[in-house]
Parts: sequence; C-alpha cells; structure tokens
Amino acid sequence: MSTVAVGSLPDVEALRRWLDGEHREIREQVRSRLESMDLAQADGITRAEYRELVLRWTTELGQSGQTALGFPRRYGGEGNIGGSIASFETLAHGDLSLLVKSGVQFGLFGGAILQLGTERHHDEYLRGVLDLSIPGCFAMSESAHGSDVQNVHTTATYDAATQEFVVHTPHDGAHKEWIGNAASHGRVAVVFAQLITPDAEESHGVHALVVPIRGADGTPAAGVRIDDCGDKMGLQGVDNGRLWFDEVRVPREALLDRFASVSADGTYSSPIENPDRRFFTMLGTLVQGRVSIGGASVSVSKNALTIAVRHALRRRQFTSPDGEEILLLDYRTHQRRLLPLLARTYALHAAQEQLVAELDAAFGNDDVGDLARRELEAHAAGLKALASWHCTAAVQASREACGGLGYLTENRFASLKGDSEIFTTFEGDNTVLLQLVGKSLITGYKHQFGDLDPLGLVGFVAGTALKDVLEKTALRQVAQTLVDAVVPARGEDDSELLDRDEQLDVLRYRAERVLASVARRLKRGIDEGHAPFEVFRACQDHVLAAARAYIESRIAVAFAARVAACPDPALKPFLERLCDLHLLCTIEADRAWFLEHGRLSPSRSKTITRTVNRLLNEVRADAGALVDAFAIPDSVLRAPIGVMDQDDRVPGL
Repeated sequence: MSTVAVGSLPDVEALRRWLDGEHREIREQVRSRLESMDLAQADGITRAEYRELVLRWTTELGQSGQTALGFPRRYGGEGNIGGSIASFETLAHGDLSLLVKSGVQFGLFGGAILQLGTERHHDEYLRGVLDLSIPGCFAMSESAHGSDVQNVHTTATYDAATQEFVVHTPHDGAHKEWIGNAASHGRVAVVFAQLITPDAEESHGVHALVVPIRGADGTPAAGVRIDDCGDKMGLQGVDNGRLWFDEVRVPREALLDRFASVSADGTYSSPIENPDRRFFTMLGTLVQGRVSIGGASVSVSKNALTIAVRHALRRRQFTSPDGEEILLLDYRTHQRRLLPLLARTYALHAAQEQLVAELDAAFGNDDVGDLARRELEAHAAGLKALASWHCTAAVQASREACGGLGYLTENRFASLKGDSEIFTTFEGDNTVLLQLVGKSLITGYKHQFGDLDPLGLVGFVAGTALKDVLEKTALRQVAQTLVDAVVPARGEDDSELLDRDEQLDVLRYRAERVLASVARRLKRGIDEGHAPFEVFRACQDHVLAAARAYIESRIAVAFAARVAACPDPALKPFLERLCDLHLLCTIEADRAWFLEHGRLSPSRSKTITRTVNRLLNEVRADAGALVDAFAIPDSVLRAPIGVMDQDDRVPGL
C-alpha cells in the first residue's frame, strides 16, 4: 500500500493515459468519430428508421477504416487485434445498436470468414465485408439448440453429382434464431450446419458455409425464409431475424475449409481427426467475440458510473447540524452503492487489458501451443461472464443512485439497461461459460476440454485429472495449516489487510480450495456408484463456484500487477488505494465462505468492514477524477445529470 498525501487529488490526464494504455491514439480516434456522429438522431424515431440510421452509421464506420484494424493489410486492415478490440470497447460508450451491428458485420461475419476460411474466401469476401458492400450474418444458434451448438440440426449435405452442398432446415426447431443483420440488411450468412458426405455414415460434425440469403434487390433468395424477431428489450436498431433453409444449394467452395475440406468426389478430410477437438478448434478461433463483449461491458459500466458519480457530486440531500445540505456521495450508503463498483470497473479494465495482450500473443503467433490457446479460451469465457454481470449490476445500482432522475429517458439509463442486458447472454450464456471454465480447471486444459458432455467430463474427472487437482491443492492446504498453527492470532490493526501479497493470497486460497472441494465431491459420487451425469448435475453449482473464484483471483492479480507497473510515482498511490478497495471488497463480499473455512476470524472479518469503510471515505475524494479519466465526451454520454463543470465538483470529507 502507498500513502496518499492529505488533500491531494489524482491527475485526470495521467489517469486517462494509464487507462488508455498503448492504444490511446485509437481510442481517441473513436471518441472523435462518436462525437461527430450526432447520436441524438436515434431519439424518437421508429424502429425501421432506427435500423436504417444504424446501417448508415455502420457503413460510415466501415468506410473510415476503423473497423478493419484486426484484418490483414492485404484487405485494408492493419493486423492489429489489440487495437481492434480497443476500438470496439471505446465504441461501446456510444449507441449500442451501432456497436452490435458493427460486431455482427465485422467481428462475427467477417471474423468467421477470416478465421475459418482460406485465401479464396478472403479474396472473394473480405473487402466487401469491410466496406459493407456485402452485409452479412453469423447464423449459428438454433431455436432448439441455442447453447448446444455442437448438436444443431441444420444440415449441409454434399451432392457429388452437382458438386454442391444442400443446406436444409429439417424441422422448425432447427431454424436459425436471433441472427443479427438477418431481418433487413444481410445478403450473405455464414451458416453452421452438420456436414454430411456420401463417404460417411454419419455427420462429420458442425462446419460453416457461406450461404446467400438475399438477392441484389433485397428479396429472400430461393429456398430461404426470413422472419423478423420483432421488438426487443433494447437494441432496436439491430435487425435480428430468423432463417429457414429449404434445400438451398451452394457450390462446394462455399465451405469455409481452413480446418476441413470436401473433394469434388465427396471425400472428407481434416488435419484434426478428433471431431470434438476439430469443432472446438473452430470455435476457439472466434474467441475474439467474447473478449470484445467483455470489454464492451466494462465500457457500459463506465458510462453508468460516470453519470451516477457526477450526479452524486452535485446533488444535495438533507441538512447537516451546521445547516449545510449534504452531497449524496458524502453518505456512507451512497459510497457503498457506487465506489466498490467503480473500483471493480478499474479492476476489470486491467484484467481485460491483460486478456487482450494474451489474445494478441496467441493469435499472432503460430507457435503458440494448444494448451495456451485453451487457457486463453477459458480466461476469455470467464472474464466475459463476470464483466457482463458486473455491467448489469453497475447500470442498475447507478440508476437507483440517481433516484427519479435516473428513470428519465434523457438520462440514458433506459437505453443503457435495455441495450446492455443481452451481454449476459450472447457470445455465450454466462452460466454455460462458467461451466466451461470449471471444466477446464478440472481437466487441466487437456484435449478433453472440447467435450462439453457432462458424462465425458465426469468420466475424465474420475481418472488422472482429479488426482492431479487433489495432489496440487493438498500440498498448499497442508502448508497453510502449518502457517496458521505457528502465526499468532492477528490483532485489530489493518496493516496486514493492506498487504498486497496477503490480499492476493487470500483470493488464490479460495480459488484452489473450492476447486479441490468440487473435485473430491465429483470423485466421491462416482466412487459410490452414482450415474456420472447425475453426479455432475448435483455438483453443477459447485463447479460454477470454482470457476467464479478462479476468475475473481485472475482479475485481482491482473489489477494488482497493472497498478504495480504504473510508472507515474504521483499517480500510483491513488491506484494502490483503489486496488485495496477492490480486493478487500471482493473478500468482504464472500466473508461467509472465509469464516466457514477458517481463513478469517470473526474479529478479522469485522476489521475488513471497518477498513473498507475507511477506504471508501478516502476514495470518495478521488471519485470525480476517477470517472473523468474515462474520457467519455458529454455529447456521447448524452445524460444531462452526467454533465458537470469542474467548478461544481466538491472534494468533500
């Protein structure tokens, strides 16, 4: 912990540089573009008008080149994955229909062609993707198989006589659902379907094909049926639709064949023999979508907290004994509402930055092994889940903290809430994603990582993976028991609570202990002869708890490391204090677990709460600077109660 000089405030510009990191110039360009777009045009228009406006905005973005950053230079990009995600994160400060429309076109549709296709697909489509002359869709989810993508029912059957694939929806539950760009604008879709060839008795698994869904005049292509999903909670500027295919024929070259191909005579081949591994390798190349949504969730949290904190620094309520009305943020309850969320937003920002660096390293280097890629996929899944849940919590708490003013449409919470709510669902339902993280922890990122079947998971757990987990965590628990036996009871002073290594060790301990506990529970159930599927189902909540504890620890370590590396000696103490607040609030939120497992004594638990309250009072003085450093332009924030002159801000207690 570093000491902050009494009465000093953090430098907003220094904080802004720290947050923007190496992609500062890209973030500034996106902010400037958002300011120039007159986002207020979306107010009070019809759904159809809104969709056309968002299409125009998306086209302008595409033609500006800012959405091409992650694509190869050959097609007008810069091959800059980190910069591309930074651009997307910053775009999330503005209209979220624009963000999602762009994500579908450039991230999902374009990304699928880039990552799953080969050079001929790139040459045929990527320039049109980037300038929006080929508006497209990403057709994966089905009505009856939303999260269970490996078992979708849409088929792509190869006809060797005509050298075509026949794409077909075999029953109504197999129609493609919630497909962005489908209802109005999409001309082409990347369709995920079970691949069937004459040389095999069963499907080769799910593969992706490029399928036209509309003609040049905008009418549905032959054999394609399109419905509009209609009104939604938010994102009314995005044209979500449903797709059915009635034996639609596409040429053999329509198969995106980076990982598998079909010869003219119908012979199937793939460099990856195991179908499960092949499927999850294909999905793994699309991990950038999850990383992007996690980053966008953090940006929306910044929007909400900026509005709420600025309001709390101006709004006064009730009179103190000396006759002066008190600012909302000077009330402990209000600090409790907002400041832990603000600290966690900074923590998630740091964790997101680390994840993007990992993504750059993994996907910019062909020598990175499967283990590193699998670990990256699990990290991305877990961070997306926790970041999007945090976003939902931050928007709700911020709305409540603004009282009735927060309920007014003009103050932005209606759109922030309605438009961001879906972040917890798309790019993977959060509960399913945490299940994936839990499985990866238990299996040690082995090749079985790709099989989400609970039966396969529990069977593997009964073998070597479980033994590895138990042996690894048992050594640590023995060591911790010995330490606790020789260390005298701790007093009431909070100096050790503010020791960074101790804070991180407590969170690592929880992650390892919960993982060992669930592993023992799974093994015990199998050893007792219970059906593996039922054992897993009974322990599912425990698996999710292990995943959450692991990701919480990763976030804490990332934030602490980012703060420790801060090169500005004047800024660093403020960040250290914010990091203390986040870490202690994380521990405080799960005090029951730490008490149950002997990691905290009752008196120590009370000391944590007192320390958090003291930190809240100190961080309260920094709150205005902490949200100003997000650098969201007033014209983009578009919330009257979130616009504040520097002269209005009062340091407070």
